[in-house]
Amino acid sequence: MTVEVSLPYNKEYVTQFSQGLQEPQWMKDLRLNALDKSESLPLPKPDKTNIQGWNFTEFNHHVAGETIDSLDQLPVEIKDFLDEEEEQKNLVIQRNHTLAFGTIDEKLKEQGVIFTDMATALREHGDLVEKYYMNDAVHMDEHRLTALHAALMNGGVFLYVPKNVQIEDPIQAIFWQEDPEASLINHILVVAEENSSVTYVENYISNNKEEKTSANIVAEVIAKDGAKVSFGAVDNFEKGTTVYANRRGVAYRDSVIEWALGQMNEGDTVSENITHLIGDNSHSNAKTVAIGRGDQKQNFTANITHFGKGSDGYILQHGVMKDKSSAIFNGIGKIEHGASKSNAEQESRVLMLSKDARGDANPILLIDEDDVTAGHAASVGRVDPIQLYYLMSRGISKFEAERLIIHGFLAPVVKQLPVEAVKRQLTQVIERKVY
Repeated sequence: MTVEVSLPYNKEYVTQFSQGLQEPQWMKDLRLNALDKSESLPLPKPDKTNIQGWNFTEFNHHVAGETIDSLDQLPVEIKDFLDEEEEQKNLVIQRNHTLAFGTIDEKLKEQGVIFTDMATALREHGDLVEKYYMNDAVHMDEHRLTALHAALMNGGVFLYVPKNVQIEDPIQAIFWQEDPEASLINHILVVAEENSSVTYVENYISNNKEEKTSANIVAEVIAKDGAKVSFGAVDNFEKGTTVYANRRGVAYRDSVIEWALGQMNEGDTVSENITHLIGDNSHSNAKTVAIGRGDQKQNFTANITHFGKGSDGYILQHGVMKDKSSAIFNGIGKIEHGASKSNAEQESRVLMLSKDARGDANPILLIDEDDVTAGHAASVGRVDPIQLYYLMSRGISKFEAERLIIHGFLAPVVKQLPVEAVKRQLTQVIERKVY
């Protein structure tokens, strides 16, 4: 069933939607409170990017998708994200707004690991979800898009790793926007308790080149003392989807949060990746690769803020722009007062393939403590003619030489994705977008 809505949404709709999912009372109250606040809160204001006219509200809010009994029933474009040589032990596939397929290793279930879609998590683990949902990393009243997200959340997953549990195999979620006008208002909540570890990878895919809709994605990663979370993502929304992605992490003492994000969207995109290093000796490594083409407009912000002593933060952003596309890459390293012995490093580089393409790299260091180290690097330019000449002098065609240079330019992020099938798929997407 499809329910088409347009702003302003009313309380009756939100109440019925929440009751239809059998959500706990606290979730319904949060939705209604967020709906009230969304009417007065402003849109976010990403640096040098005017998003006032972007489509964040025209979409079909609730679209059911068919379930599948076997992965053999998936189309080829979805199967490409799966490693055929490995048994799929830990996988969730969301089709539109329905859990189409889900599995988790029985051994992990016995250890208390939870990995399921958000609707099921709210019904079966509501008290645990409430403890973390939009409490530590993201708050629903930050601006209009976070409020709309809280009011209308219609998908996502919950991953919970208990204390001392080390998960060796990657956990994977695939979000399949099959209906061309379906929204994806996804909430991803990853909680790693003390001294646990997990690798989580998510993939977004759609095929709406003409139809207009939007994606409003919030991901919260909580790494408790001594925990390690590796978070990989490939966003591959088509041109008709306007994207707001807000991925945030909170790292406590001796914990690690690693990000590897492939931003392959075709439509206008705003992406925030923010990590708070709360605990002493906490660490975050945030890597992003992005490609823009056509008349696409994108804005990427990576921000690591240091609160704990001896914390380390590394930001790496590489972007390729072609045609008339434009993108802003903001890298922000902030060391708060008291975070002594901390280190903030960042590098943002943009490669432009067309004379009308534009890329801005903005390195920002905000230091409120003396006893720290910090550094940044930024560059914006075209393919190095010396590199090109060197490769062509070895008998390589100009086309192939440019291809090798671009793949080498993006490799520092691509190679960090932990699932071989996803890494291979990202490489294929890069090929299609650049050539």
